[in-house]
Amino acid sequence: MPSDARDFVLANTVPAASPLVPEIKLHLATEVTPLWQATEAALERHQLPPPYWAFAWAGGQALARHLLDHPELVAGRRVLDFGAGCGIVAIAAAKAGARVAAAEIDSFAVAALSLNSAANGVDLAIETGDVLAQDGGGWDVILAGDMCYERPLAERLLVWLEVRARGVRWCCSAIPAAPICRKAASRRSPATSCRRRSISRTVSRARPRCGALRRRGKAGMPPVPTHMMG
Repeated sequence: MPSDARDFVLANTVPAASPLVPEIKLHLATEVTPLWQATEAALERHQLPPPYWAFAWAGGQALARHLLDHPELVAGRRVLDFGAGCGIVAIAAAKAGARVAAAEIDSFAVAALSLNSAANGVDLAIETGDVLAQDGGGWDVILAGDMCYERPLAERLLVWLEVRARGVRWCCSAIPAAPICRKAASRRSPATSCRRRSISRTVSRARPRCGALRRRGKAGMPPVPTHMMG
């Protein structure tokens, strides 16, 4: 595994944009990059974590599109993007006028966030610690897209969000493709503000119209990325 995460990201991605958010350019894996074809077993042989950061997932695209279309939701606010990945949601929030902290524990994702924020001319404060272990960071808005693909994380995240939702504007986007996600979608707090119908329609528009990477290995991984599908 390359010692420099930045070099690894540059070597295994190409500048691209998702069909739903063409104004944001990202370093993404595509059909011409090795990560697109890599299986879970191949990644494990090279001691590489799953490259969630290399794809623009449907929930993230939908949430980013929603923020760009409705900047008043975050403009001037302190925003946390939990599990920021490639940074599409964090960058959209920053473009909408927010002060954004992007939370990521994967060193490759951190490198991708740095590259992608620079490519889009926005500043992100990158948080690499365990945000869920913190009492709170003074955020006005908490964003979380595509975070319900593994039960332990989803259950821990839901508890944390329910507590944080008291006093913040919480806009959470996820694709309910598993029981834990359906449970997540049904749980709301009175303090939660989420334009669920608008985001759900946007998620549907973000789904791929042709085949894409289908991860073979751990059952909990997200099904398909949806950038480069236009």
